[in-house]
Amino acid sequence: MTDKISNNNNVTWFNGYVGREDREKLHGHNGAVIWFTGLSASGKSTIAHLAEKELHQRGVSTYVFDGDNVRHGLCSDLTFSREDRIENIRRIGEMIRLFVDGGMIVLTAFISPFREDRRKVRSLLQEGQFLEVYVECPPEVCAARDHKGIYAKAKAGEIKEFTGISAPYEAPENPDLVIRSFEEDAPKAAKRVIELIEQRELI
Repeated sequence: MTDKISNNNNVTWFNGYVGREDREKLHGHNGAVIWFTGLSASGKSTIAHLAEKELHQRGVSTYVFDGDNVRHGLCSDLTFSREDRIENIRRIGEMIRLFVDGGMIVLTAFISPFREDRRKVRSLLQEGQFLEVYVECPPEVCAARDHKGIYAKAKAGEIKEFTGISAPYEAPENPDLVIRSFEEDAPKAAKRVIELIEQRELI
Protein backbone atom coordinates (compact mmCIF):
# COMPACT_ATOMS: atom_id res chain seq x y z
CA MET A 1 0.00 0.00 0.00
CA THR A 2 1.38 3.40 -0.95
CA ASP A 3 1.59 6.38 1.35
CA LYS A 4 -1.56 8.52 1.38
CA ILE A 5 -1.65 12.29 1.21
CA SER A 6 -4.45 14.02 3.11
CA ASN A 7 -6.36 17.14 2.10
CA ASN A 8 -3.69 19.00 4.04
CA ASN A 9 -0.72 18.78 1.67
CA ASN A 10 1.69 18.97 4.59
CA VAL A 11 0.43 15.70 6.09
CA THR A 12 1.27 12.31 4.58
CA TRP A 13 0.30 8.90 5.90
CA PHE A 14 3.50 6.90 6.29
CA ASN A 15 3.32 3.14 5.94
CA GLY A 16 5.89 1.47 8.15
CA TYR A 17 7.84 -1.69 7.59
CA VAL A 18 5.53 -3.87 9.69
CA GLY A 19 2.02 -4.42 8.32
CA ARG A 20 -1.28 -5.52 9.83
CA GLU A 21 -0.75 -9.08 8.65
CA ASP A 22 2.61 -9.15 10.45
CA ARG A 23 1.03 -7.91 13.65
CA GLU A 24 -1.83 -10.41 13.39
CA LYS A 25 0.70 -13.20 12.92
CA LEU A 26 2.50 -12.07 16.08
CA HIS A 27 -0.77 -11.95 18.05
CA GLY A 28 -1.98 -15.25 16.62
CA HIS A 29 -5.38 -13.88 15.60
CA ASN A 30 -7.01 -11.28 13.36
CA GLY A 31 -7.69 -7.68 14.26
CA ALA A 32 -11.32 -6.56 14.48
CA VAL A 33 -13.78 -4.47 16.46
CA ILE A 34 -16.82 -5.83 18.28
CA TRP A 35 -19.06 -2.77 18.38
CA PHE A 36 -21.67 -2.93 21.16
CA THR A 37 -24.51 -0.44 20.77
CA GLY A 38 -27.58 0.11 22.91
CA LEU A 39 -29.14 2.40 25.50
CA SER A 40 -27.36 3.53 28.64
CA ALA A 41 -27.51 0.78 31.31
CA SER A 42 -28.50 -1.84 28.74
CA GLY A 43 -25.49 -3.95 29.75
CA LYS A 44 -23.02 -3.12 26.97
CA SER A 45 -20.00 -2.50 29.20
CA THR A 46 -20.58 -5.51 31.43
CA ILE A 47 -20.92 -7.89 28.48
CA ALA A 48 -17.93 -6.39 26.68
CA HIS A 49 -15.69 -6.74 29.74
CA LEU A 50 -16.82 -10.31 30.39
CA ALA A 51 -16.09 -11.20 26.77
CA GLU A 52 -12.68 -9.52 27.03
CA LYS A 53 -11.86 -11.50 30.17
CA GLU A 54 -12.55 -14.77 28.35
CA LEU A 55 -10.53 -13.67 25.32
CA HIS A 56 -7.65 -12.54 27.54
CA GLN A 57 -7.60 -15.92 29.26
CA ARG A 58 -7.21 -17.47 25.80
CA GLY A 59 -4.21 -15.29 25.05
CA VAL A 60 -6.01 -12.88 22.74
CA SER A 61 -4.75 -9.28 22.58
CA THR A 62 -7.75 -7.11 23.45
CA TYR A 63 -8.88 -3.75 24.72
CA VAL A 64 -12.29 -2.45 25.78
CA PHE A 65 -13.22 1.14 24.99
CA ASP A 66 -16.00 2.31 27.28
CA GLY A 67 -18.06 5.41 26.55
CA ASP A 68 -17.50 7.13 29.90
CA ASN A 69 -13.78 6.32 29.91
CA VAL A 70 -13.22 7.84 26.48
CA ARG A 71 -15.02 11.02 27.54
CA HIS A 72 -12.55 11.40 30.42
CA GLY A 73 -9.74 12.11 27.97
CA LEU A 74 -9.96 11.85 24.19
CA CYS A 75 -13.43 13.38 24.05
CA SER A 76 -13.49 15.39 27.28
CA ASP A 77 -14.17 18.58 25.33
CA LEU A 78 -17.41 17.26 23.83
CA THR A 79 -21.00 17.65 25.06
CA PHE A 80 -23.95 15.38 24.34
CA SER A 81 -25.41 17.53 21.57
CA ARG A 82 -26.12 15.77 18.29
CA GLU A 83 -23.11 17.44 16.68
CA ASP A 84 -20.77 16.45 19.49
CA ARG A 85 -22.12 12.90 19.58
CA ILE A 86 -21.24 12.61 15.89
CA GLU A 87 -17.74 13.96 16.54
CA ASN A 88 -17.37 11.60 19.51
CA ILE A 89 -17.97 8.55 17.34
CA ARG A 90 -15.81 9.95 14.53
CA ARG A 91 -12.82 10.23 16.86
CA ILE A 92 -13.46 6.82 18.33
CA GLY A 93 -13.72 5.29 14.86
CA GLU A 94 -10.35 6.67 13.81
CA MET A 95 -8.74 5.46 17.04
CA ILE A 96 -10.22 1.99 16.70
CA ARG A 97 -9.03 1.75 13.11
CA LEU A 98 -5.47 2.12 14.39
CA PHE A 99 -5.96 -0.57 17.05
CA VAL A 100 -7.39 -2.98 14.47
CA ASP A 101 -4.44 -2.21 12.21
CA GLY A 102 -2.32 -3.15 15.21
CA GLY A 103 -3.85 -6.63 15.05
CA MET A 104 -5.92 -6.35 18.22
CA ILE A 105 -9.51 -7.32 18.93
CA VAL A 106 -11.23 -4.19 20.21
CA LEU A 107 -14.52 -4.29 22.10
CA THR A 108 -16.42 -1.04 22.37
CA ALA A 109 -19.34 0.00 24.58
CA PHE A 110 -20.87 3.18 23.20
CA ILE A 111 -24.51 4.16 22.91
CA SER A 112 -23.65 5.39 19.38
CA PRO A 113 -27.31 6.26 18.72
CA PHE A 114 -27.11 7.10 15.00
CA ARG A 115 -26.94 4.44 12.27
CA GLU A 116 -25.00 6.72 9.95
CA ASP A 117 -22.22 7.18 12.50
CA ARG A 118 -21.90 3.42 12.99
CA ARG A 119 -21.88 2.95 9.22
CA LYS A 120 -19.02 5.43 8.91
CA VAL A 121 -16.96 3.51 11.45
CA ARG A 122 -17.63 0.28 9.58
CA SER A 123 -16.48 1.96 6.35
CA LEU A 124 -13.07 2.65 7.89
CA LEU A 125 -12.40 -1.06 8.22
CA GLN A 126 -12.09 -3.98 5.86
CA GLU A 127 -14.85 -6.50 5.27
CA GLY A 128 -15.32 -8.70 8.33
CA GLN A 129 -13.42 -6.43 10.72
CA PHE A 130 -16.52 -4.71 12.15
CA LEU A 131 -19.05 -6.82 14.05
CA GLU A 132 -22.08 -4.93 15.34
CA VAL A 133 -23.73 -6.25 18.51
CA TYR A 134 -27.06 -4.70 19.45
CA VAL A 135 -27.73 -4.92 23.19
CA GLU A 136 -31.50 -4.51 23.22
CA CYS A 137 -33.20 -3.45 26.43
CA PRO A 138 -36.40 -1.42 27.04
CA PRO A 139 -35.83 2.07 28.48
CA GLU A 140 -37.86 1.27 31.59
CA VAL A 141 -35.63 -1.74 32.36
CA CYS A 142 -32.51 0.35 31.78
CA ALA A 143 -33.87 3.01 34.11
CA ALA A 144 -34.55 0.43 36.83
CA ARG A 145 -30.94 -0.80 36.56
CA ASP A 146 -29.42 2.67 36.48
CA HIS A 147 -27.16 2.97 39.54
CA LYS A 148 -25.91 6.41 38.45
CA GLY A 149 -29.38 7.95 38.58
CA ILE A 150 -29.06 9.55 35.17
CA TYR A 151 -32.45 8.34 33.91
CA ALA A 152 -34.16 10.03 36.84
CA LYS A 153 -32.25 13.23 36.14
CA ALA A 154 -33.14 13.04 32.46
CA LYS A 155 -36.83 12.54 33.22
CA ALA A 156 -36.67 15.51 35.58
CA GLY A 157 -35.18 17.63 32.82
CA GLU A 158 -31.82 17.98 34.55
CA ILE A 159 -29.99 16.23 31.68
CA LYS A 160 -30.77 17.47 28.19
CA GLU A 161 -30.65 15.38 25.01
CA PHE A 162 -30.55 12.06 26.85
CA THR A 163 -30.78 9.06 24.51
CA GLY A 164 -33.99 7.10 25.00
CA ILE A 165 -35.70 9.93 26.90
CA SER A 166 -35.23 13.25 25.12
CA ALA A 167 -32.96 12.21 22.23
CA PRO A 168 -33.46 9.45 19.64
CA TYR A 169 -31.81 6.05 19.40
CA GLU A 170 -31.68 4.34 16.02
CA ALA A 171 -31.48 0.59 16.52
CA PRO A 172 -29.33 -1.42 14.07
CA GLU A 173 -31.24 -2.75 11.10
CA ASN A 174 -28.99 -5.75 10.43
CA PRO A 175 -26.64 -6.36 13.39
CA ASP A 176 -24.30 -9.34 13.51
CA LEU A 177 -25.74 -10.30 16.89
CA VAL A 178 -28.74 -9.23 18.98
CA ILE A 179 -28.52 -9.62 22.73
CA ARG A 180 -31.79 -9.08 24.62
CA SER A 181 -30.20 -8.25 27.94
CA PHE A 182 -33.59 -8.11 29.66
CA GLU A 183 -34.03 -11.81 28.90
CA GLU A 184 -30.54 -13.29 29.30
CA ASP A 185 -27.80 -12.66 31.83
CA ALA A 186 -24.46 -11.07 31.02
CA PRO A 187 -22.28 -14.23 31.26
CA LYS A 188 -24.51 -16.05 28.76
CA ALA A 189 -24.49 -13.02 26.47
CA ALA A 190 -20.69 -12.79 26.65
CA LYS A 191 -20.46 -16.47 25.68
CA ARG A 192 -22.55 -15.75 22.59
CA VAL A 193 -20.18 -12.92 21.67
CA ILE A 194 -17.23 -15.32 21.90
CA GLU A 195 -19.12 -17.79 19.71
CA LEU A 196 -19.67 -15.05 17.12
CA ILE A 197 -15.96 -14.21 17.12
CA GLU A 198 -15.15 -17.89 16.63
CA GLN A 199 -17.72 -18.27 13.84
CA ARG A 200 -16.17 -15.35 11.96
CA GLU A 201 -12.76 -17.02 12.39
CA LEU A 202 -11.16 -14.01 14.06
CA ILE A 203 -9.49 -16.29 16.61
